[in-house]
Amino acid sequence: MTVSYFQRQAENNAWANSLLYTALSALSPEAYSAPYPSFFGSIPATLNHIYAVDLYYLDALAEGGKGRAVYDREDIHELRDLGQLQAEQDTEFVAFCKGLSEDDLTRTVPTERPDGMTSERIDWLILHLVQHQVHHRGQVHAMISQGGGNPPQLDDFYLDHGRAAGAEPYWQGT
Repeated sequence: MTVSYFQRQAENNAWANSLLYTALSALSPEAYSAPYPSFFGSIPATLNHIYAVDLYYLDALAEGGKGRAVYDREDIHELRDLGQLQAEQDTEFVAFCKGLSEDDLTRTVPTERPDGMTSERIDWLILHLVQHQVHHRGQVHAMISQGGGNPPQLDDFYLDHGRAAGAEPYWQGT
């Protein structure tokens, strides 16, 4: 895989999160904060998990040195605030991927785990981060439906036919 692939994955991630947060903003406050049968039990809890894991892995990728301390934070309950913070992380992720060289992909970075430090390859950390986002966005997608909302189309980023609105800016200049 090339750096371009990872850049596209980060761009798709940002685009999908933007669509998801837009759909969430149409939910009533009660539907947004309601308990749902899901892994984390609610939309805000799931979104906070996505955000916290992004903080963790982006810190590892950038060798920021915070490690697991990024989890020492209060959950953010306001959708607007959490959406803004997630957008900032998404922008940081895209910038990180755009700054990679081909040699960087197989370079390892220190990653703090509960049982100590380990080293992980950058390409594999990125793949994991993207997969983690897809996994939990799918859960939020289902909760939007359960809350009476209209879940967005999140899988047309790479297609020419049927490409969802908003995907185009990531393809300009290619």
